[in-house]
Amino acid sequence: MDEAERERGPWRRNLRVLWFCTFVAGMAFSEIMPFLSLYISTLGDYTKSQVTMYSGLVYAADFFVSAIASPLWGMVADRKGRKLMLLRSSLGMAVAMGLMGFATSVWQLVALRALQGVFAGFISNAQALVASQTPRKHSGASLSTLMTGVTSGMLLGPVIGGVLAQVFSIRLTFFITAALLLLTFFLSWIFVEEQFKPVVHQPNEKRSHNPLAAFPNPKLILVLLSSTLIVQFGNISISPIISLYVKELMHNVGPITVVAGIIAALPGVSNIIAAPRLGRYGDHHGSGKVLLFGYIFATAMYIPQGFVTSVWMLGILRFMIGISDGALFPEIQTLLTKNSPVELTSTVFSWNQSFQSIGNMLGSLLGGWIAGVFNYNAVFISTALLMLLNLGLVWWLVPEIRKPQIQVAND
Repeated sequence: MDEAERERGPWRRNLRVLWFCTFVAGMAFSEIMPFLSLYISTLGDYTKSQVTMYSGLVYAADFFVSAIASPLWGMVADRKGRKLMLLRSSLGMAVAMGLMGFATSVWQLVALRALQGVFAGFISNAQALVASQTPRKHSGASLSTLMTGVTSGMLLGPVIGGVLAQVFSIRLTFFITAALLLLTFFLSWIFVEEQFKPVVHQPNEKRSHNPLAAFPNPKLILVLLSSTLIVQFGNISISPIISLYVKELMHNVGPITVVAGIIAALPGVSNIIAAPRLGRYGDHHGSGKVLLFGYIFATAMYIPQGFVTSVWMLGILRFMIGISDGALFPEIQTLLTKNSPVELTSTVFSWNQSFQSIGNMLGSLLGGWIAGVFNYNAVFISTALLMLLNLGLVWWLVPEIRKPQIQVAND
């Protein structure tokens, strides 16, 4: 599909529909995340150290399986279409989420999180569908706009989930989450239109065994995928302990789940404001510049989070983190899109999801372990150091990323 065909295609309508679908999906996912650790503590008589470590294991189970399954689903998507993958993911995860509400032990929860990982990929396939059909000159703004759907949902999800958990029960939120994912299934089925043309290889066509051979800048692709892993590692290492950290700062007094939900949602507010603007700036002045800014700003905001003495201070700093997230994730995806052949869009986005899942898994395990062995503040400091490490990796290995524009793959 050339640029003229993309311009005439349904990319604007799909962007609007998938914005809402990713909004609903983001809300569904984030409803349970802030107090998943609190849910685990109700499944047995555990010490503080055991809860943090079990939390890491429960978080990691989903991401471990997803890291393995995502590349396989990505290859299927490039052959059969991205819309089919949206339907597979939303329906499968709705079933897994619903069953979590019936869990009676931490090991059942681990198994169901692993099952959820098998069906993961709704958001990444929505990104791939939008990226493959959007004209390249609009890709940065479109992907950044799509990301605001996810972050908007994640903004409301913890607050709604926290209120539901406080008024009713934590278990109820799993059933609501399943219903929301089922809604995205029907919305995607009815309203998303895909003009999908699978790539047909000629019988005598030579196929390289190197999966990166089709990319004009393989080193850039590897660095970007590694950056996804590192950024997600840092972000997710905080998720298993955020509600416990809030509980400690509040001295175990007050509406802890509600406050934890609000604290978890605050980065989404600034992300909604910052991401589209940073995306448009990157389209005109270079996505690499926005990416480098994101690392520097994230480092500056993570360090003081380990030394706060009140939830107010933590809330302000978590709000600021949304700006760095708005610079990092959309720009990594934009650079992947602009430097990948269009027929491999789902493949590269599935790799990206796989690296993200590995980062999720390692962050969950090590975040819980660091908090259990040291303390909560050590998690924030280690995340800041990871951001610095990633900045150095990008700066030295891909110096061309500092230029206003870097190579764009031909269609």
